[in-house]
Amino acid sequence: MKKQKQPLLKILMILMILFFYLPIVFMIIFSFNASKSLTHFTGFSTQWYSKMLQNTPMMESLYITIIVAVLATVISTVIGTISAIGLSKSKRIVHDVIMQINDFPIMNPEIVTAIGLMLFFITLNIEKGLLTMLLAHIAFCIPYVILSVMPKIRSLDPNLADAAMDLGCTPWQSLIKVIVPQIMPGIVSGALIAFTMSFDDFIISYFVTGRGIKNLSIMVYTMSKRVNPSINAISTLVVVLITIVLIFVNVVPMIKEKRKSETMEIKEKKKAPKIALTTLAVAVFIGFVFLGRGASTHKKYEGQTLHVYNWGEYTGENLIADFEEETGCKVVMDFFDSNEQMYIKVANGESYDVLVPSDYMIERLLQEDMLQPLDSDKITCLDDLSDAVKNLPYDPGNEYSIPYFWGSVGIIYDKNKVDIKDLEKEGFNIFLNQKYKGDIYLYDSERDSFAMALKGLGYSMNTDNEQEIEEAYQWLIQCVDTMEPEIVTDEIIDNMAQGRKALGLVYSGDAAYVMSENEDMGFFMPTTGTNMWYDAMVIPKNAKNVDLAHEFINYVSSYEGAYDNSSYVGYTSPNTEVLYELAQTDFKGINAYNPIRENEYDEVFQYNEKTRKILSNYWSKVKIAASNAN
Repeated sequence: MKKQKQPLLKILMILMILFFYLPIVFMIIFSFNASKSLTHFTGFSTQWYSKMLQNTPMMESLYITIIVAVLATVISTVIGTISAIGLSKSKRIVHDVIMQINDFPIMNPEIVTAIGLMLFFITLNIEKGLLTMLLAHIAFCIPYVILSVMPKIRSLDPNLADAAMDLGCTPWQSLIKVIVPQIMPGIVSGALIAFTMSFDDFIISYFVTGRGIKNLSIMVYTMSKRVNPSINAISTLVVVLITIVLIFVNVVPMIKEKRKSETMEIKEKKKAPKIALTTLAVAVFIGFVFLGRGASTHKKYEGQTLHVYNWGEYTGENLIADFEEETGCKVVMDFFDSNEQMYIKVANGESYDVLVPSDYMIERLLQEDMLQPLDSDKITCLDDLSDAVKNLPYDPGNEYSIPYFWGSVGIIYDKNKVDIKDLEKEGFNIFLNQKYKGDIYLYDSERDSFAMALKGLGYSMNTDNEQEIEEAYQWLIQCVDTMEPEIVTDEIIDNMAQGRKALGLVYSGDAAYVMSENEDMGFFMPTTGTNMWYDAMVIPKNAKNVDLAHEFINYVSSYEGAYDNSSYVGYTSPNTEVLYELAQTDFKGINAYNPIRENEYDEVFQYNEKTRKILSNYWSKVKIAASNAN
C-alpha cells in the first residue's frame, strides 16, 4: 500500500509546486514581452525594464518598500525579542494576558487593523506618510517576532542566566553572550517573518499612508488598473532579489561549516553584524537621500511641493518629471480608484492642491462648496483647448475646472464576429441579442451600465423618473439572465485586444488602445446617444499652494504636457492641436480617439444623490443576479 501511495504523493507534490510557481514563471516570461499585452506574447524585448528604471514613482516605491521593511524588521525584532525574554520572567497571569493580547492582531482581519490604525493617527493629528507607515508596520510585525522567539526561550534552562552571572557575567553580558546566541534561530525566524509581512503588506499600508508615500504593493495596485507590463518587470526584479538573498542565506552557512579554523569562524561572526549594520545604514542613507532630493535650483517654485490627487495610471511617462524640471518644485501624486473614494478623502479634510474628478463629481463638489474658482489672470490655457470641452453644463464658463481628458462610452466589437448592421439597427440593445449570448462584456459601473440600459430604452441617462429607472433595471436583469455576460472592469482592455469576446461596453480611450493593438476591433457609438464624460482639474478650497496649482494646470493643458499625457495614456486630449495631430498619427484610422460628433442625444452625467443611491442598490442586485446566473 505504501508503495502505491508514493507515486500519488509525488504527483500531488508536483501539481502543488506547479500551482505555486507557474504564475511566477508566466510573469517573468511576460516581463520580456514586446507588446503591452499581459496575456499574449508577441516577441522578446527588454523595453519594460528600461521603462521601469525610468519610472521615478515606481522606483521610489521600491526604495520605500525596502527601507520600511528593513527598519520595521530591525526595530520589531529588537522589541519583540526583549518582550519575549521579559515575558518569560513574568508571573503566569501576566504572561497569559500579554500573550492573548499579542495573538489578537494576528487573528484580527487586516482591514480592521488598518482602519483602527488610520483612526488612531487621525485622532492624534499625526500627518500620514512615511512615519505612520513605518509605525504601523512595526506594530503588526512585533507579535510575529514574539511568537517565533517564545518557543526557543521555553526550551532554555531557566538557570542559564544565573549560572552565567555566577561565573562573572554582568546581566547585560549574560543576555548578549549567553541567552541571545541560544535563541538566535527563533530571532532569525521572527525577523524573516517580519520582513516578509512588511514587504508584502498592502491593506494596512494603503490606509495609513499619505502625502504621496507609496510602497510597492500600493504602486502595483494602482498600475494594475490599466495595461502596464512594467508591473511584470518590477515584480521579476523583486523575485530575483529574493532568490539571491535565499541563495546567500543557505549557501553561507554551508561554507562556514566547511571551515575548520575556529579563528576564522570567530572573525566571520564578528564581521557579520558589522556587514549587516553597514548594509542597513547604506540602504537607509541611499533611500532618504533619494526621497529627499532637492528641487532644481534657480527656478521660480524651487523648494515648493504640489500635491495632486489623480486616477492611477493617468499621467504621461515624463509629465511629472518635466514639470518638476521646468518649475523646480516637487510633485507628490496620490491615486484614487473612484470619484467616491476621492470625495471621501476631500470631505474629511485631506489637503490637495489639484484634484482630477469627473463631471458629475465636480458638480457635487461645487454644490457642497469645496472648490475655489480659478484665477482667470493665471489661467492661460483656455485658448489652446477644443470648444468641445469648454463651457460644459457642470461648469459653465470654466470658472472652476479645466479638462484633463475626455471621451465617450460606446461598444467595442470584433468585426469578424459582429455584424455592423446589428449595431446600427439595435444600438445598445445588441446586448440583448441572443446571437451574441455568452460572448459579451458588461462594465462594472452602475452609472455607465444604467446609462446603456436607459439609452437602449430611449430615455435620458439623467432621468429621475423611478418608473424609467425600474425599466432600465429590468433591462439589465434580462441581459444577465439571458445573455450570460461577464462583468469586468479594466481587464476588458487586454481581453478585447486579444479578441476573447464579440463585444463589450467600454470607454473610448480604452477602445482606442484596443484598436491600436488589434485591427479587427471596431468602436461604435449608438445614434440613440451615450455618455460624454469629462475628467477635469480643479483646485479645492483647502489647497495650500494655489499659485503652483494654476501653473500645473497650464502645463498639463499645454502642447508638451497634453501630448505626453494623451500619447501615453491613449485618452482624448482637450488640447486642440494635440487632439488632431494624434488623430492623424498615433491613432490614425481609430475613430475611438476622437469622439467629437453632433448628436442631440449625447449627454453629460449630472449629480443627483437620490438617483445615485437607487442606481447603486439596483446595480448590486444586477451583480448578484449575474453571479447566480453563472
